[in-house]
Amino acid sequence: MLYLLLLLVLFLVCGLWWRSARNQTQFLQQLTQALLQQSQQRTPLILNNIPPVFEPLSRALQELLEQLPANNGRDRLTGLPNRVGFKRAMVPLMPLTAGAFVLLDVHRFRFINDLFGFAFGDQLLVAFAERLKQLHHSPRFIARLDGDEFLLLFDEPMDESALNGLKGRLQVPFKIQDTLVSLKLHLGALDLERFHTDISQMLRRLDLALKKARRAQDGLACYAEGDDVAQLRELKIINSLPKALKSGQLYLVYQPKFSIKAQGCDQLEALIRWDHPELGRLSPAEFIPLAEYAGAIGLVSHWALEQALAQQQRWYVEGLRVRVAVNLSAGDLENLALVEEVQDRLAHYDLPGEALALEITEGSLMNNLHQAGAMLMRLRALGIKVAIDDFGTGHSSLAYLKHLPVDEVKIDRSFLQGMENDESARQILNTSIKLAGQLGFEVTVEGVETQNQLRTLKAMGADRIQGLLIASPMQAAELESARERLQLPRQAEA
Repeated sequence: MLYLLLLLVLFLVCGLWWRSARNQTQFLQQLTQALLQQSQQRTPLILNNIPPVFEPLSRALQELLEQLPANNGRDRLTGLPNRVGFKRAMVPLMPLTAGAFVLLDVHRFRFINDLFGFAFGDQLLVAFAERLKQLHHSPRFIARLDGDEFLLLFDEPMDESALNGLKGRLQVPFKIQDTLVSLKLHLGALDLERFHTDISQMLRRLDLALKKARRAQDGLACYAEGDDVAQLRELKIINSLPKALKSGQLYLVYQPKFSIKAQGCDQLEALIRWDHPELGRLSPAEFIPLAEYAGAIGLVSHWALEQALAQQQRWYVEGLRVRVAVNLSAGDLENLALVEEVQDRLAHYDLPGEALALEITEGSLMNNLHQAGAMLMRLRALGIKVAIDDFGTGHSSLAYLKHLPVDEVKIDRSFLQGMENDESARQILNTSIKLAGQLGFEVTVEGVETQNQLRTLKAMGADRIQGLLIASPMQAAELESARERLQLPRQAEA
């Protein structure tokens, strides 16, 4: 009996020892895994069921991790290598002479943050990173470079077909917080066999490829020979813009707007020209988008307004009473101080609001309809006329514009194409003019070049025309010389 009791006690002691050893072993395994994760992502240690004997060790490790600097080679959110980590990992692999880099981003990702919140957006990026890791043909390397930009290194070339397949797999909707989210991706690729070079240059070329992809209808693009030349030109334009504004390389020309009813030119549009000392004559269609992209459009718009109002002051002194229109960009409408700035410049030059008109593209208005509407209402209260430029080329409609405080609609020159031979084109133009008139807008048609076009537009009810039939854009001195021919209004006629 005593022998059996001793065996039972021994069994219980061994069981307790074994359970304690098992718990300690499990804890050590958990601790090892948690410490390994710190090489990817610096986060607090989360340990469960810590054996009492290891509690001092756990506290010491937690305090040590809190004092360590962040891992600057890893992205905190996804655990993927960041730009620093990418460059560090590529050094031993150089030269990379086979395969392909793919740089991708999420179309309008910021709207996801705006709509659902940043926590939701972070969860989506983490899920997207996991999907990249689980691709069937897995990349050799994955990194998150910035925001919603991810870089992939593949051992095999990536032609358009392969890129399209990759895009399709990655665009499968995600379910985040019980919400289905569909993504639209842009993918830019670099063929390493043809375009291998140093890391920084390859990243620049990838950026160019992704920039092309953002403009492409299918969202795909590959770097091509010569793309660097276009980038260097763009950089030269952007870098020389501030100096050009100060040195007189930029100047205004004025194109008359002919009133069909008054049979004279009662308004002018101020247009920017740039004579670059190295690149020659630059079109606004080239440098204005670059200024917007570089965040310098405010400088350009302020300069144009200043130049136009200074010229208006001189013309007012000479008795020339004509309204001058200045173009605004989408970036200008985001400037909450725009109305105050315009009012200040009018006062500085001692000009009434009737001396100025502002032309805004329809796409710019649609970016923030509510804010734009409130701003335009305040501008019109100053006596300034507001016109919608290039109507018909964007994504808005007269149904939207009827709610905006707008005076004039400028119909784009593309509406004139085929008008003389295509009945459908004539009907579209006729309907647009009549509907705009019925909604209370004045109508100006751009790009008019023939007398036949003028007669047709007059019959349709257009108010004004603008184009080579009347006059090409001209500098102030030329305009003054052509005053009689253009029938510009004098003070007595105002």
